[in-house]
Amino acid sequence: MMDWTDSPCRVLHRCLTRHALLYTEMVTAEAVLHGDRARLLGFDASEHPLALQLGGSDPARLAQAARIAADFGYDEINLNVGCPSDRVQSGRFGACLMREPALVGDCVAAMRAAVCIPVTVKCRIGVDDQNPEESLRALLDSCSAAGVTVFAVHARKAWLEGLSPRENRDVPPLDHDLVYRVKRERPHLIIQVNGGIETLEQAEAHLRHVDGVMLGRAAYHNPALLAEVDARFFGAAPVDVDAAVEAYCDHVERRLAAGGRLHTLTKPMLGLYNGRPGARLFRRHLSENAVRDGAGIAVLREALALVKRQPVAA
Repeated sequence: MMDWTDSPCRVLHRCLTRHALLYTEMVTAEAVLHGDRARLLGFDASEHPLALQLGGSDPARLAQAARIAADFGYDEINLNVGCPSDRVQSGRFGACLMREPALVGDCVAAMRAAVCIPVTVKCRIGVDDQNPEESLRALLDSCSAAGVTVFAVHARKAWLEGLSPRENRDVPPLDHDLVYRVKRERPHLIIQVNGGIETLEQAEAHLRHVDGVMLGRAAYHNPALLAEVDARFFGAAPVDVDAAVEAYCDHVERRLAAGGRLHTLTKPMLGLYNGRPGARLFRRHLSENAVRDGAGIAVLREALALVKRQPVAA
């Protein structure tokens, strides 16, 4: 979800669900240590609960980065052992670390020693020619021996040779049953499943076998589905999409006043009204006008009016 789950996206999603845990884009430990921390780690207070996803393979550097992130106020630090991009591989982090479970165990042990907030792991079931029955268990066991109890498992291999990062999201076959079996074998661990989950009905089906479900592209491309999450999974009041949008508009106005650009604030909204009359006009208006210099809240209001003036089909 790099370049997708930025702060505007997370604020929009938080307006739609008060209870789901949100994750940042992956940030490398080196970037945290040497980069613009305010830009890389800053977030809006409304985003809680919020997990920072870190990338890296040096235990000491990851521990330093985790400590800095904890001081910023994050609720959880998640070590990414699942990203298959070329840049990640060249830096020896992400999915290639599935080959080095002992090192990953050392990394999370160092991070846990550095912070008081939870340290969790997101991983694949294996990479390239690994046997997932062995590689997933090896990683979970190494990390759990270091004290990690929460894992988000993308239930497909990453092919680091021969497939692009985009293809790695769809081409390797899913094996949710392996994740289910691992959960049954290790009931003391909290196992969340990720990969190929497009609807909340599918999420409910997975929750009969695992402890949690992580949504990625489905939540980004169709954020309105998050409005059902609180009522369906947390026993809370349902969220009205239009009311959530009004709350997000208030955020947009504040960010614009602080010098933000409208197109970065409206980008995560483009799929919000998928399936509703006027959705295409809404997207077109924002795509054509939000990028203009000086574009303000009026552009967003005009786009919203293109949806709201048309009744939703019964």
